[in-house]
Amino acid sequence: MSDTPTPKPASVVVPTRDLRTFAAALLEKAGLSPEHARTTADVFVWAAERGIDSHGIARVPAYLELLAKGVANARPVIRIESTTPAVLVLDADRAPGPVALTAAAEEAVRRASVTGIASVGVRRTVHTGAIGHYVSRIAEQGLVGIGFVAGMPNMGYTGVKGAAVATSPLAIAVPARECAPLLLDMATATIALGKIRQAKASGTPLPEGAAATADGTPTTDPEQAVMPLPLGGAKGSGMSLAFELLTSVLVGAPILSAFHSDDPQGRKHRQNALLIAIAPAAFGDPDAFTEAVDTTLSTLKGLPVADGTAGVFYPGERSAVLAEGRAADGVPVVPKVWRELVESADKLGITPPETHTPE
Repeated sequence: MSDTPTPKPASVVVPTRDLRTFAAALLEKAGLSPEHARTTADVFVWAAERGIDSHGIARVPAYLELLAKGVANARPVIRIESTTPAVLVLDADRAPGPVALTAAAEEAVRRASVTGIASVGVRRTVHTGAIGHYVSRIAEQGLVGIGFVAGMPNMGYTGVKGAAVATSPLAIAVPARECAPLLLDMATATIALGKIRQAKASGTPLPEGAAATADGTPTTDPEQAVMPLPLGGAKGSGMSLAFELLTSVLVGAPILSAFHSDDPQGRKHRQNALLIAIAPAAFGDPDAFTEAVDTTLSTLKGLPVADGTAGVFYPGERSAVLAEGRAADGVPVVPKVWRELVESADKLGITPPETHTPE
């Protein structure tokens, strides 16, 4: 019997355009309109190009299930409520997050271009996807984008036994002139739930203080870990609570209080969000602003590099380089995810695109 370990199957590489078309076809067969299917696929491929695998093409099978079970509404009637020119609430009617937040980002840009700043609250959506995508869309139009999301409690809170708040993310995108835009996209958790699942599959111990058991006891054992712990302890849990107030409570759709109540509907999956667009032109010369952003980022990168590090990078810089390469060379998809996609395609009567293995 050989002691040589069995090599892991290699990822397949799919041309970016083909992957986007394939994902959209699957989502359309699952019930989304062609436009909504393309919008949702765009968000997944955007994340995959940037190496954000937890929110990339691996999300397609999960969305197919959300649509099949009726958790996500394939034909939502999205309503907009507004009382002032710079503020509106978008009721998503359980539309997939990419559909609702893409519409919210477009509306935020349109209004902020007139008013200087605009806020769009989104209520009753289903899994927002990579929030960095929406603020990036805002930055592509020359505006600063800020986004918050609140969802179902799945993370500890300092002093609470068990899951109390959500791993609510924050994203900020700032346009530049020559540099890639700054894109900060972070959760309030120390570690993603997907990382816990990966550690369990590989038997790899978790970092200290990253995860906990069901009763909130910190553990490094991936077999015992069921939820992440907040980033920076009270700081991360406090941020998550604040985001719940700024999104869910502000738009009249509380999640946390309903989740912890006796109402069984309180456990029904849903998310809320808040997108803010800020027009630099409202503060002065927008060209001078982007030039100063370039200067700031370049100054940071020109500082002395610490020993043992690969260099100085600002948020979003490396993912932008990765996206440029993958847009040209294709997106790698791990075997398990590709197998699930092919199985779904077979059930829905769709032919998967051609792939190749990385060199």
